[in-house]
Amino acid sequence: MVGGARRRFELPFRVKVLTLNVNGIRSAAKKGLYRWLQAQRADVVCLQELKAQESDLDETMRAPKGYAAYFSVAQKKGYSGVALYSRYAPDKIVKGFGVREFDAEGRYLEARFGNLSVVSVYLPSGSSGPHRQDSKFRFLEAFLPKLRKLKASGREVILCGDWNIAHQQIDLRNWRSNQKNSGFLPEERAWLTQVIEQVDFVDVFRRLNAKSEQYTWWSNRGQAWAKNVGWRIDYQFATPGVAQTARRESIYKKKRFSDHAPLIIEYEWKLDG
Repeated sequence: MVGGARRRFELPFRVKVLTLNVNGIRSAAKKGLYRWLQAQRADVVCLQELKAQESDLDETMRAPKGYAAYFSVAQKKGYSGVALYSRYAPDKIVKGFGVREFDAEGRYLEARFGNLSVVSVYLPSGSSGPHRQDSKFRFLEAFLPKLRKLKASGREVILCGDWNIAHQQIDLRNWRSNQKNSGFLPEERAWLTQVIEQVDFVDVFRRLNAKSEQYTWWSNRGQAWAKNVGWRIDYQFATPGVAQTARRESIYKKKRFSDHAPLIIEYEWKLDG
């Protein structure tokens, strides 16, 4: 554990959970991410795609004021990696989900608070070529048993992160032209449907917000941000018990820290379960 965390008797009955793919933690920091985070006062912050080792981080990134900080970084420098900051000390931290190929890439970090687990997870992108899409499919195959195990454990779980899949047509602007592209392939979408309908995880944002044009990622090409030509690929999936306590959602777009936007959801929950 790095940084400070509050004692249990101070735990709130409303928990604010924030997730963001930073596309380089050092880059996001230079764009004011940490000043903004302090103002947000989220109880748990999940970050993905750090592109850094812990030794690369300065004190602000390694130990934000008021937070306990945890990291799972990739063995390969400048690649992948996830982080989790918490205002309240968890009972246990779990790095990786037991699959060597992906644990070496720093893609899974779980914090346990009583009967609740909050996970920062980063699924592979397949957009850079067939070899990466093959890796993504291997991840999906390996990760599904982990999701089933989490659901069967009896714990409540919030899975935060960049899943690199837009689930339905409503979740990306140009769905017709992307049906053969990574991130909207039929196999990927069917896998996500399985997570929701068979494993029984809830897409919490969609539980609260059924509107169109709700995106969390925009390409750097073709004025996608200015024209809001985006994708919703960042999620908070949760087990039904904690999902039903979600009260407020937002996608923060007033300032940009990366090519993704922060997804924030507030739950009526006490972190000690």
